Amino acid sequence: MKWAVFTFLGIGLVFLCWFCIERVKGVSIKAAIIKSLTSAYFMIVAVSAFIEARPEKMAQLGLFVIIGLLFGLFGDIWLDLKFVYPDDNDIYTFAGFYTFAFQHILIIAGLLMNYAVFSSAKGVLFAVLPIVLGLGAGALNVLFMEKPMKLNYGKFKAVSGVYGGLLISDTLLAGALAAMYGFHNMTLTLMFAGLVLFLVSDLILSGTYFGEGKNRPVDVVSNHVTYYFGQFLIALSLLYLA
Repeated sequence: MKWAVFTFLGIGLVFLCWFCIERVKGVSIKAAIIKSLTSAYFMIVAVSAFIEARPEKMAQLGLFVIIGLLFGLFGDIWLDLKFVYPDDNDIYTFAGFYTFAFQHILIIAGLLMNYAVFSSAKGVLFAVLPIVLGLGAGALNVLFMEKPMKLNYGKFKAVSGVYGGLLISDTLLAGALAAMYGFHNMTLTLMFAGLVLFLVSDLILSGTYFGEGKNRPVDVVSNHVTYYFGQFLIALSLLYLA
């Protein structure tokens, strides 16, 4: 029943609005709880979409995405608790980086296993080049763009480079595979759109975490709106698995 999937999506967006209102008011346990509930809904959307699709050939990708979203939920919890308990900032920040990194690794693995075509030079190019470019971009960002972007990664420089590389990699990979299939595959197209929003969200978040004067209400709201729209699109992409 597709209506159930979209109903859960609608409820999740309502929770997102509620969370943004509370988060703009300030950091609190209440806001962290509402955020975790919002994240729970992209899990619910993913599971309900997967059940509705009942894919015959792409079940592995669906499971990888669902497990990846679960890591995303954990990451959301850790990264909000860093504000609630600032004395444990480093622990929660590293935990957030690691859990989100696992989500992107699972997405990359799932896309390669289910959509990559390694039997032709073109297929190999569309599968390998995005990952090489993504990992390279992540490394170049922390090595050369820190000062131009007025950021200070500090002790998080290495993990930021690896994490950024993984995020850019799965975004480029989803886009390349979607292009290879002529953007006719709805799962890949929605996945790509979701990952682009995820990337935009993290670009905003890097300013909030590692810059100065970039924690304004507009930054907080735009960060979370792009992030959750991204995760919900990734979850919704499972509805079109075949």
